[in-house]
Amino acid sequence: LQRMLSIAVEVDRSPTCSSRKIADDIFLFILHIPLRSQREALLNTMESQLLRCRLLELLFQHSCDVPTASSMSLDKILYFLSHSSVLPQFQDETATWQRWDEMLQYLTLLLLSYQTFPLAEHLRTSVSDRMDLIAQKAKPRLQDSDDISQLDIRLKMNDFINRMQKTLGQPFPPQIQEKLFMLQ
Repeated sequence: LQRMLSIAVEVDRSPTCSSRKIADDIFLFILHIPLRSQREALLNTMESQLLRCRLLELLFQHSCDVPTASSMSLDKILYFLSHSSVLPQFQDETATWQRWDEMLQYLTLLLLSYQTFPLAEHLRTSVSDRMDLIAQKAKPRLQDSDDISQLDIRLKMNDFINRMQKTLGQPFPPQIQEKLFMLQ
């Protein structure tokens, strides 16, 4: 399945457009996956970073009270950090801290997926054009919204931690502390 999805993203002249269409089609299925381990297996084994990024973006958009229309960027990831509630209640019954833990896991995965495709590779271009860009050693263009400061990160993380403290109390379970450290 993962190989087929990866090929489906790459066959079009616009991998970004393909990943959007595919993600829109399979997003509702992800919401109905009953167990966290199954959701994580699907997302962790996804070969297409572009598709995984788009699916996670949809998941966080779904969990925001006020979704944003901005394009995917580091600034948008900070927006999700500030405006996402815990992920939607899936079919399994989980403790509140486990839902926060899953949210942190997916935020980290979104950040890693996003950094892979626009910053390290040219996955937004077609395969044939990508070969030319790689041969020319062209650097991917950063978006203006990718220029965020350490202060922005620190402020958003502090706000996020304060929201979690209101919900979970103190101290955080070790899994959450570890994920917070990784995300920062």
